[in-house]
Amino acid sequence: MRDVMAFRLFEERDHVAAYLQYRLTPYELINKIMDFMEPKMQNKFNLAVDVGCGNGKGTVLLAPFFKQVVGTDVSPAQLELARAYSTSPNVSYSQSPAEELPFESGQVDLLAAMTAAHWFEWPRFLKEAERVLKPNGCLALLSNTMDMELEYGDATSALNDICKEFYAALLPYKNPCLGTCSSQTYLEMFDSCPFPDKEWNGCQKIYRTATVNRYIGLVETFTSYRKMKSQDATAAKRLSDDIRNKLMAAMQVSSPDVELTIVTKYFYILARKP
Repeated sequence: MRDVMAFRLFEERDHVAAYLQYRLTPYELINKIMDFMEPKMQNKFNLAVDVGCGNGKGTVLLAPFFKQVVGTDVSPAQLELARAYSTSPNVSYSQSPAEELPFESGQVDLLAAMTAAHWFEWPRFLKEAERVLKPNGCLALLSNTMDMELEYGDATSALNDICKEFYAALLPYKNPCLGTCSSQTYLEMFDSCPFPDKEWNGCQKIYRTATVNRYIGLVETFTSYRKMKSQDATAAKRLSDDIRNKLMAAMQVSSPDVELTIVTKYFYILARKP
């Protein structure tokens, strides 16, 4: 078992704003969660908690299914943005670490973390999940790989070679806690989860139409890119511009606002407390 520390990231205002603008929301996976819950919970859903909720884009997706949804995060800047954009009357937000949640034992129907659990001190988080979940309550941990692919007709193969070049340039700046393969951390969590009723899905592809500029903006929200930018902003901008130009050349287009398809590979854990 790998023991990692909890991290405080994504707190600079420009990073928070970029995260809201560019990060994708895997709404397709919400149905996977609800399908897993329904056989045992019998549609009596009271409280869902989205841990490491960030700007709340994933939190609000739970609102139609629960009487109350609470998003928690350690970042005041993220929570400020989440509250500013919240329109669901049954959604609220609370500042707290993932390992010390402000809920009574046996209170929570669903405890979810969307692209966040790899930053937690997850052995402690799993113990906290076991404490706060009701009997038959569910744990849902979702995340994605950073090696997104692009599709654009006959240029698809060339585009993905360029994407690999982009990711390779950022690899030296990757946070060590993420390891060499992001899904490995979640497999460790899956193996350590004490609930016997659990499922692992290693590759759920999510497709989104976006522009070249939006793809570049999305990669620029990665912590590896942010670290590169903090060390050498000129080199980071040069890398982004170079990749953008190469993508446009491969597509044979003159504008970065031309649309293509971004393919993101998600993996997830679903588990039910006895």
